[in-house]
Amino acid sequence: MRWRAAIILLMCATSAQAAPATVDDYMGQPQAKADARIAYGPAAAQVVELFLPKGKGPHPVVVLIHGGCFLAEYQGLSQTSGIAADLAGRSYAVWNVEYRKLGEDGAGYPGTFQDVADAVDRIRTEAPTYRLDTRRVVAVGHSAGGHLGLWAASRGKLPKNSPLWRDRPLKIRAVVSLGGIGDLKAHAGVFSGACGPTISQIAPPRTYAETSPGEMLPAGAAVTMIHGELDHVMPPETGQDYAAKVRASGDAAEAIEIKGVGHFDPVIPTTDAWKTVVVPAIERAFGQHR
Repeated sequence: MRWRAAIILLMCATSAQAAPATVDDYMGQPQAKADARIAYGPAAAQVVELFLPKGKGPHPVVVLIHGGCFLAEYQGLSQTSGIAADLAGRSYAVWNVEYRKLGEDGAGYPGTFQDVADAVDRIRTEAPTYRLDTRRVVAVGHSAGGHLGLWAASRGKLPKNSPLWRDRPLKIRAVVSLGGIGDLKAHAGVFSGACGPTISQIAPPRTYAETSPGEMLPAGAAVTMIHGELDHVMPPETGQDYAAKVRASGDAAEAIEIKGVGHFDPVIPTTDAWKTVVVPAIERAFGQHR
């Protein structure tokens, strides 16, 4: 554990930037073109964009889930296409997930979670066509998408009487959460400080047993919580608290604080935060489960 702590401290020290990226920097990123667009349901938002690496495969898969406060006013796939293309260039297949957001018909509980479940499970169907390795799947989610990624990895704990239950959910081996929220009971109020009452609309407190990853531990997935030191949406202590809760359940978890950056730097592929902290964390997530 000491060597890991030393590496994390080194990464944090070398990843500081003069000024944190803004929401305008995040929203204004150029869009990369996907190799395929796959509908997993009839709604316009029930789609996945697939970015493929070179080579014959089978390819390890990153399930990428965008943030945006669960709100339809944020585009979603456009903002994550840049890091999707970057990861494809690093030999990962990237399953870039869209889902119904508040402001779209069917969003909220249970629709948004059903979307994520169905999108993830669709990997199994498409694996033969695109040479996807269903044994090596890691979720990477930003902000609201960090929550959904952590939830997707824990949904095997759902009871059969839940509307979110699916038979044989595809196993996610590890999750890298970027400014995400894992424990709704503890941190929904923190998230609401920046995003308003969207958590209560997506996941009302009465549903926490089914929608809060913190209530569904152990999930059998390694967790990495990454937060910028200046993250105004989900500050670093929220990730540290959740990582401790995951470890207490028996699962592996680490928390990384990136000095000098905010909520958006980790999801912009030109930043040091992405290159020197997030990408190595994804590499380690796959390395633990070869």
